[in-house]
Amino acid sequence: MLQSLIHPDIGIGLLSRRIGFDLTGYDPDGPPPELPENKVVGTRSDMMVALAKKNNLTIRQLYQLFAGARGHFSIVGTPVQVADTMEEWFQSGAADGFNVLPPIFPDGLYDFVELVVPELQRRGLFRTRYEGSTLRDNLGLQVPASRYVGSTA
Repeated sequence: MLQSLIHPDIGIGLLSRRIGFDLTGYDPDGPPPELPENKVVGTRSDMMVALAKKNNLTIRQLYQLFAGARGHFSIVGTPVQVADTMEEWFQSGAADGFNVLPPIFPDGLYDFVELVVPELQRRGLFRTRYEGSTLRDNLGLQVPASRYVGSTA
């Protein structure tokens, strides 16, 4: 439902920047035009164009699909289903971390923190507290030597 609210000018602009080709003026409810080979933007844009061809997607459907997760895989479901997918990916080595991109801020982030994180903690997949007292401690970084120690200035 959220993607259906994207104004075509915004969606087309977003998609144009991502695939490296200006789609302004093309019918949002028509198929994407044949695009030249893209050596600038990368494989994600090639994947999106291939997906559009394979599934006969319109430009609108493609930007709606892309807008939510910027071309990344999306996990949608109950807290348990989201945690199941994250656990499967983590345990199989398919992911060593996750970017959380909730569709609505701040509510979607609150939902993730209040519903999914406790499920991941219950499974032992997410910390329940931080070991160190500073960000530097938790990242395992050493305190850099001060360039002013021993200075006479």
